[in-house]
Amino acid sequence: MDGQEVILQIERSLWKKGYKLIAGIDEAGRGPLAGPVVAAAVVFPQDVNPFLFLDSKQLKRKEREELFRRIISEALAFGVGFADSSEIDELNIYRATVLAAERAIRELEPVKPDFLITDYLKIPSYSQRLLAIPKGDEKSFSCACASVIAKVVRDYIMAEIAKLYPEYGFESHKGYPTKRHVEAIRAFGITEIHRRSFGKVSRERERGGENRLPLSAGERLLYYKEKLQELLR
Repeated sequence: MDGQEVILQIERSLWKKGYKLIAGIDEAGRGPLAGPVVAAAVVFPQDVNPFLFLDSKQLKRKEREELFRRIISEALAFGVGFADSSEIDELNIYRATVLAAERAIRELEPVKPDFLITDYLKIPSYSQRLLAIPKGDEKSFSCACASVIAKVVRDYIMAEIAKLYPEYGFESHKGYPTKRHVEAIRAFGITEIHRRSFGKVSRERERGGENRLPLSAGERLLYYKEKLQELLR
């Protein structure tokens, strides 16, 4: 069995069972100390010819960006959902990731998927129509494509936030707990997008002075959506 057959094996088995609109779901940004968690949902037609055989983490940035454009042009529908840092603090990172995934699914409308394939993310509202697979982004074409979308969108947003907070280096580490990021937090304090429930952040002081992003979660979610629209132009 060649690579094209293997990466579509799960989708093909579900199509044969009568599920017509299968959405692959994946996320980016569970591990960082700052920024949103971003989920993506992608639905492909049954005659799709696979063109991606690796998850997004194994691709170079330029490859991801090129694939991003191809994915959104060939998909029947795609959606992106966000959960803000304050929602992560309130719910915990897993439940906030589920929330972001639910929002991504709603963005598929008017397409309504009848089955989901996820990278081991269990979404209660789809519990009877969901396959949560460990390393799903390596085993399912739809899931791998969702991984690329989530990663490209999140990286773009963090690069834009870096322009507002250049002293933190978000453009390079994207909010992950690198040495540079931890040192910046200790030097400048935590911003409105830092996750205060995370250990390396919870003990640090609040940043003084001007806030450069909206303070409310709702306004920041709108900001993330605006950045998504910029990226899609």
